[in-house]
Amino acid sequence: MDNYPLLNLFWTMLWFFLWIMWLFLLFKVIADIFRSDDLGGWAKAGWLILALLLPYLGVLIYVIARGKSMGKRDIEQAKEREAAFKAYVREAATTGDTHGHAKHAGSNVDDLAKLAELKDRGAITDEEYQRAKTKLLV
Repeated sequence: MDNYPLLNLFWTMLWFFLWIMWLFLLFKVIADIFRSDDLGGWAKAGWLILALLLPYLGVLIYVIARGKSMGKRDIEQAKEREAAFKAYVREAATTGDTHGHAKHAGSNVDDLAKLAELKDRGAITDEEYQRAKTKLLV
C-alpha cells in the first residue's frame, strides 16, 4: 500500500464508479431500444450494433438522439404500472371477504380513491386526507 498513494486510490475509485454508471446506462439504453415502439426491426438492430460495437460512443449518440423520448417512455410505463396496480387493488378490494362485506368494502375503496384524487389535485390538504381516511376505515 506504500507504493499506491491516496490520490491514485481516489482516481481508481472514480474511474470504477464511472464505469459502473456507464454499465447501468448501457443496460438502460438496450432495454429502451427493445421497448421502443416507434423503431422498426432494422433500426433496433442498427442501434443495438452501434451500442455494442462502439460502446461509449454508441451509448452517447443514442442518449443524445433519443434521450427525450427515452424519458417519455419511462414516464408512460410508470403511469401504466400505477394504473394497473390501482385497478388490481380496486378489484381485490371489491371482491369482498367471506362474510359478505363486498358492497361495503367496494364503496370504501371508491371513497378512498376519490380522496386520493382530491389530495393529488391539491383540493384537500394531507391532514384533511388523513382525517377523512381514518373516518372511512373505522
